[in-house]
Amino acid sequence: MPCYPALALLLGSAMATGGPWIDRGARALGAVAALAAVTVIAVAFAVRNLPTPGDISSALSHHPSAYTLSLGHMLDLTFDSFAYLRWPLCLAGAAFLLGAVGNLRWSGMRSFLASGLMMMLFFHAARLALVVFDPYLSSRPLADAFASAPPGKLIVDHHYYSFSSVIFYTGQDPLLLNGKFNNLEYGAAAPGAPAVFLNDSEFKELWSSGNRYYLVASQAGADRIESLVGREHFQIVATSGGKFLLTNIGAKSPPGILPTTDRRRQSG
Repeated sequence: MPCYPALALLLGSAMATGGPWIDRGARALGAVAALAAVTVIAVAFAVRNLPTPGDISSALSHHPSAYTLSLGHMLDLTFDSFAYLRWPLCLAGAAFLLGAVGNLRWSGMRSFLASGLMMMLFFHAARLALVVFDPYLSSRPLADAFASAPPGKLIVDHHYYSFSSVIFYTGQDPLLLNGKFNNLEYGAAAPGAPAVFLNDSEFKELWSSGNRYYLVASQAGADRIESLVGREHFQIVATSGGKFLLTNIGAKSPPGILPTTDRRRQSG
């Protein structure tokens, strides 16, 4: 999305400049838009009958090493994940089709108008796609569940950055379970650094202390905690986008959410 203002400026510059080279560029843009329209419509048609259980996270692959790169999450897309994006795909296909027809058949201000409308429709399609991806890219639902749950101390499993939005929305100063690595390791070794880092044994001691704790973890993290403390010693408070909010005391799993052991049994 940050590139759209730059593209709008380029379109405005073309409108102000005009000339035969601009007309050739419009034809080239129309050809590219036509190829994109055919591709998008073909993908939308191919996934029309695919089931979409849960949210889009269940259909994505995971490449954490790429997330520090621009567009790193693009590697997570799978063909099945496009079934969750049917409406954005249809809208993007309509946008490309409009751009193709407008730039191949028209010239001058009409082609510019078609390009502008194509950009507006595609921008809206991208916004709808981000709404679908929100449970996967954001942890806001877990933060909301924590805020409405009985008071307790928050613990973040593994890396701080994976659940930074939970910390932002809750305003908590969490404990970090096995989070002392990468650039956080340097600060942890500084004199006077707060004692927020836990290893497995320290976590297990706190979890069984009788005080209420909450843990934010991924699916893999939830499975590891189950093997560490036992399924009977934690409950699922909320889940969103393949991420979990767990507690050690008195919470009940929301309707429709299976414990990790039951999920394995059902999938097997």
